[in-house]
Amino acid sequence: MEEPIVRNKTAIQGILSTDPQYILDKVFEIKLITRRDYINLRSIEKGTAEDHVTNLVDNLIFKGRQAEFVNVLQCDDVLETFPQLRDLDWEHTGSTVSSSTDISQGDPSSSQSLSSDADANEEPVFHEQQEYYTLRFNPRGTCLVINNEHFFGGGLKDRSGTQQDEESLRCVFGMLGFQVEVHSDLTAGRIRSVLEDLGKRSFITADVLVVCVLSHGDKECVFGTDGLKVALGDMQRPFTSERAPTLAGKPKVFFIQACQGSNLQRGFVPCPPRPQEQGPSRGSLEEDAGPLPAELVAEDADFLMGMSTVQDCKSFRNTSTGSIFIQELCRQLLVSAKRPDDLLSTLTRVNREVNKGDYLNSKQTPQPMYTLTKKLVLTEMTIVEH
Repeated sequence: MEEPIVRNKTAIQGILSTDPQYILDKVFEIKLITRRDYINLRSIEKGTAEDHVTNLVDNLIFKGRQAEFVNVLQCDDVLETFPQLRDLDWEHTGSTVSSSTDISQGDPSSSQSLSSDADANEEPVFHEQQEYYTLRFNPRGTCLVINNEHFFGGGLKDRSGTQQDEESLRCVFGMLGFQVEVHSDLTAGRIRSVLEDLGKRSFITADVLVVCVLSHGDKECVFGTDGLKVALGDMQRPFTSERAPTLAGKPKVFFIQACQGSNLQRGFVPCPPRPQEQGPSRGSLEEDAGPLPAELVAEDADFLMGMSTVQDCKSFRNTSTGSIFIQELCRQLLVSAKRPDDLLSTLTRVNREVNKGDYLNSKQTPQPMYTLTKKLVLTEMTIVEH
C-alpha cells in the first residue's frame, strides 16, 4: 500500500516550504535526521525553500522514516504552524490528525519508541566509520567526464586518442556504480558553467562525486577548446561545503589529464626498460600542453585531485590508445575493485606503473594532491535505477 508521505509528497513539500527552517529543526530535535544530515540541509539560502524541503522529504523516504515523519506532521505545534496539513489524505496511516497528538508531550510509550528508533538512526562511531568513507547509495553518485578533442583557439592541436580515454572512463566508473555523464569539446566558459550547474544539484542520495577532465593544460589550469584557461581552483570551487552543502563530508574526486608545464622529466637512474615498458606500440605520443601561466588551486576538505603529471611538466597521450595516465588509472581501478584497495593505494600503483615507461626519451610521474579525511574504497556495483 502506498505510504501517505509518498501519496501526499507534492502537497507536503509545498506546505512545509512556507517555513522550511522550522520543520528542519523539528525533525532534527527528535532525531529523525543525523547531525550531518542537518548540517547538509540547513543552508536554506542556497536554492529555493522548496528545494530544501524536497531534499528533507527525500532523505526521510530513503531512510524508511515515513511513519515517524507522519507523526511529526501531526504534532500540535506543527499543525499550528502548517494548518493546511489537516486537509491532506492521511488514510491508512494508523493514526489521525488530533489536537491531542504531540510527540514531545503525548503518550510516553509512543515517545519512547520514537526516541529509540531515532537513536538507531544516529551514525555509530565505529573504527571503520572513522577510517573509511561510508558508501550506502546505489548509484554511488555522478561521474562527469569533460572530453576536449577539437580545438579552435590558442593554436592548440586536436587531441587524437582521447576518445579511448572517454570510453575507458565510461566503462570503469559505470562498473563501479556511477552514473556517467560526458560533455565534449567545451570552451572555457562552458567548462565553468557545466561545473557550476553540477554543483547546484542535490547530493543527498550520493556518496561520491567524480569529475574527469581531458584536455590541454599548463600550470594549475586546463584549456577550453577556445584556448582560454580554467584554473583548477575554479573547477573545485562549486563543490566546496559552502557552495554544495549536501557534499559536505563526502569525497570529491578529480582526475585531470593535461600537461602542467612545458618541461620534460628526466630519468636520473637510467636502465634498459623491459619490452612491455617501452610504451604503446601503436600510434604516436603527443603532449597535452598549452602556453598559458598559472593560478593557485583552492584547497578544502575531502577533495582529491589526481593529476596526470607533476607541476611544470608534460603529460603524454598515445594518438591511438589514449593517454598514459588515464589508461593506467582505469586498469588499476579494476584491480582495486576486486581486492579491494583504497583509492590512494590505487594511485600509488598508477604512479609506479607510469614511472616505468619511457615516453619520447622522457619520464612521466602522476601526482595525487588531496585533503581526504578518510579512505575511499570503490568496489564493483550493479546500478539499480530508482
